[in-house]
Amino acid sequence: MIIIPAIDIIDGKCVRLSKGDYNTKKVYNDNPVEVAKAFEDAGISHLHVVDLDGAKAKQPQNLKIIEQICKATNLKVDMGGGLSKTEYVEAALQTGIAQFTIGSIAAKDRKLALEWLLQYGNEKVILGADCKDKMIMTGAWEEGTNLSVIEFIKSYVQEGMQYVICTDVAKDGMLEGPSTELYKEILKEINVQLIASGGISSMEDVEEMKSIGCYGCIIGKAFYEGRISLKELSTLC
Repeated sequence: MIIIPAIDIIDGKCVRLSKGDYNTKKVYNDNPVEVAKAFEDAGISHLHVVDLDGAKAKQPQNLKIIEQICKATNLKVDMGGGLSKTEYVEAALQTGIAQFTIGSIAAKDRKLALEWLLQYGNEKVILGADCKDKMIMTGAWEEGTNLSVIEFIKSYVQEGMQYVICTDVAKDGMLEGPSTELYKEILKEINVQLIASGGISSMEDVEEMKSIGCYGCIIGKAFYEGRISLKELSTLC
């Protein structure tokens, strides 16, 4: 299982939210590049970067910082947040990211999402399946939909989507454990490279995600709050 630390960016700084609520913003580091370098030094190969300003603006706002991360490290960076137009995807790819994540667009404009999947290939595109009560959420997690997360993922996998990041909004940033039963259900019904995201609070949670068959596991607040150390993360790489 791939260990994927997360860097969420607001105003060029490394932050974390609780349940996606921007009012709960907590700044952990003024320099995301330094944080990324520390992950690489620990032997980590992948990084999940979210442009939270971009998610709200529906247009990337922190591409310069993301480009600096890509230039300063050899990390395989996947980026999400604000990728609502092809020109924004192109600009994001020019920063040096390896993959990009689409969530809101995949829910709101399936035609465009499938065009991107065809154009860039399933090694580049990750489906972001953010949900609450098993229903897809969009618009920086502020807008609900009538889309079932299982059917949403299934419909894209049938079109060739290979990677899916699934985040239970109610779990994200709460350090109360991941949505294990949801992930088990997804993996039982769908053959997909599933990346668990949200709620990871300990090494035990990480091991649990590995045991149920997740392809990857995103770790955010648990690292920043000292629940999981860089040394512990390095042992998993």
